[in-house]
Amino acid sequence: MSKKKRMSKKAEREERKKRRRRKRRKRIAVLFVEVVILAALCVVAYGIFKLDKLDMNVLNLDNLEAYRDTGPYTNIALFGLDSRNGELEGGVQSDCIMIASINNETHDVRIVSVYRDTLLQQADGTYEKANSAYNTGGPEDAISLLNRNFDLDIQNYVSVNFSALVDVIDALGGIEMDMTAEEAFYSNGYAFETAQVVGQEMVPIKEEAGTQLLDGVHAVGYARIRYTEGNDFKRTERQRVVLQKVAEKAKKANVLTLNEIVNKVFPQISTNLTIKDMLGFAAHIMDYNIVDTSGFPYAVTTDDSVRNHEGSYVIPIDFVGNVTQLHENLFGETSYQPSEKVQQIHDDIIYLSGVTEDTSAIESAFEGDIHDEGTQSE
Repeated sequence: MSKKKRMSKKAEREERKKRRRRKRRKRIAVLFVEVVILAALCVVAYGIFKLDKLDMNVLNLDNLEAYRDTGPYTNIALFGLDSRNGELEGGVQSDCIMIASINNETHDVRIVSVYRDTLLQQADGTYEKANSAYNTGGPEDAISLLNRNFDLDIQNYVSVNFSALVDVIDALGGIEMDMTAEEAFYSNGYAFETAQVVGQEMVPIKEEAGTQLLDGVHAVGYARIRYTEGNDFKRTERQRVVLQKVAEKAKKANVLTLNEIVNKVFPQISTNLTIKDMLGFAAHIMDYNIVDTSGFPYAVTTDDSVRNHEGSYVIPIDFVGNVTQLHENLFGETSYQPSEKVQQIHDDIIYLSGVTEDTSAIESAFEGDIHDEGTQSE
């Protein structure tokens, strides 16, 4: 055989080897893609399986009184329930009422607590404390109360009882809290009661000032304190601080810890968020940052002589001004114009309480809140 033919056959063999290698690499690449797709489907399937543990609720959107489109923001109502028997849909007071506003472009989150004793217009046109709406009409009435009084477009909610918060904090290994001696004292008191409700043993913390690692019952006890300086205004601030610390620690938790939280907590949550909504939030979970927390109303007083009402109420001073500031703080709206409904509520509150724009405000903002130093675009 000539040298030329031998070279030609050798070249053919090399070419066949190259083709086999290319096919093998292609098969490996295809297999890799299939494995990735299969893994993704398993994650989604696992997530859907876990979501089955949630109390998924369907609301009648026509009853929510969503007033206006707030642009690139998703607004979610958060309700913390003092539920001793596991009630989630109504017949229980919402001790904690928050609005979480998520900027879908920057993933910044702003949280506003609505003081539970705030005098607001209810679904039937009467005026009562903000937390009575959930008790009488469940999440639909509670969401519509926020939309009606504040010109908002909330359509989704998450409700959780305090037992669930205990489980979350315990699973995360507790949270560190800088406390006064007075707060530590009351935290022990509330923790004892909370421990009885959730069936745990309470080990007292030191009743002294300083930073302490709080377990679930003590952290919930801390969030429920209302007998120190600042009363309920300070209490809602503590709730926001606890929420912030839990969110920060959860972002650093490993998969096993998060799985434990899901198994324990999901059965204690009620929501109308869809699987699609939740998977969308999950995709950006590491990007979300709480950049601002505050309490509403901003300018406020208390009054125990509201016309035709008994008990003490939180009264907004200049309701229109408060709602205007709410829109600027949450959405950067500098040209917000209150609706006729907000103006009517403003007038009704003055009539019922006698509290006018000239009334002196009491202290309701404290050092524990965080505030965004930047500006928002409209």
